Amino acid sequence: MSSRSPQHPSPDPATLRARLDRARKAAAGAETDALLIAPGSDLRYLLGESGGSFERLTTLVVPAGEGSPALVVPKLEAPGYAHVPAGELGIEIVTWVDGEDPYQMVAARLEKPGRVAVSDNTAALHVLAFRAALGAAEQTLAGPVVRELRMRKDAAEVEALRRAGAAIDRVHARMGEWLRPGRTEAEVAADIEAAILAEGHTRADFVIVGSGPNGASPHHDVSGRVIERGDVVVIDIGGPVAEGYNSDSTRTYAVGEPRDGDVAETYEVLRRAQRAAVEAVRPGVTAEAVDAAARDLITAAGFGEFFIHRTGHGIGLDVHEDPYIVAGNALPLEPGMAFSVEPGIYLPGRWGARIEDIVVVTEDGAESLNTRPHELVVLDA
Repeated sequence: MSSRSPQHPSPDPATLRARLDRARKAAAGAETDALLIAPGSDLRYLLGESGGSFERLTTLVVPAGEGSPALVVPKLEAPGYAHVPAGELGIEIVTWVDGEDPYQMVAARLEKPGRVAVSDNTAALHVLAFRAALGAAEQTLAGPVVRELRMRKDAAEVEALRRAGAAIDRVHARMGEWLRPGRTEAEVAADIEAAILAEGHTRADFVIVGSGPNGASPHHDVSGRVIERGDVVVIDIGGPVAEGYNSDSTRTYAVGEPRDGDVAETYEVLRRAQRAAVEAVRPGVTAEAVDAAARDLITAAGFGEFFIHRTGHGIGLDVHEDPYIVAGNALPLEPGMAFSVEPGIYLPGRWGARIEDIVVVTEDGAESLNTRPHELVVLDA
């Protein structure tokens, strides 16, 4: 059985070749002899194919400097990579069959490396087998190297994110079709998931429907709770479009007029905080300064203890990736960086609210990829 992904639109060979060249240079700059890239989003970024494996090893070996990359892949999985333009990319496809040792094949290509960097998501069974095959070589994470390549999106990546943002906006625009009293969170979530597919995503990666007190749990998911008139409901949804780039957008709704008297005033604090954080985004501003723009305003209004997560996360081929918009991250923002801006206020046992847009840093500010209204949406009930 394979976890291979279906074929999908890929960047052109020139783009992939440039990424591989940058990866080789980045590995050398990190004083690493090679990157060992496991199936997943890093592989898709470099090859246009995310791949997949269970106990059998698949890895892209990217030597530092001028060496030629090689994709080491089980022979029975090789047909899934037939569409990869290996010749144009300068990649050798090295196959192996059961009974052979693919870790020794990798070791032989690297010739006693001193340091290798493995993908962050590499399974432990492969990491330990590499440790045995590579002898005294130090193993580090490839994430710090690859994230430097992936953080700054090119025009095609931004356009894919823009399409994803528009698609999820269309789902939020239809929320009044499903969100009403007497329905369970799970029933509403099923309708939302179908709409995510219908509006242009390849799948729904997550659907959070947090009604009433469940909205005070940022990662609630869904439950059998029946939605009641007067509930405040947090809807956080997203998934990838065909190119693999993700949407992620949260809006907060009221099913009829909110029954709690403090909703309007508290929500207005949140709305101003989200706007302040977006307005803070521009090249040269640090990630932590964007977090502070939202957090300081919420804290000054007396709700600091109820904002219990970072202000944002990077997005691209993964829903969560660098850069992270959080206190302590002094990374200066650069054009092409894409991330969420999603402050929230969560009142335990009562209700919660979150507003989330994806933004891309431009040459002089930020472009929001989500355009649905930020006001509390009061639905007919």
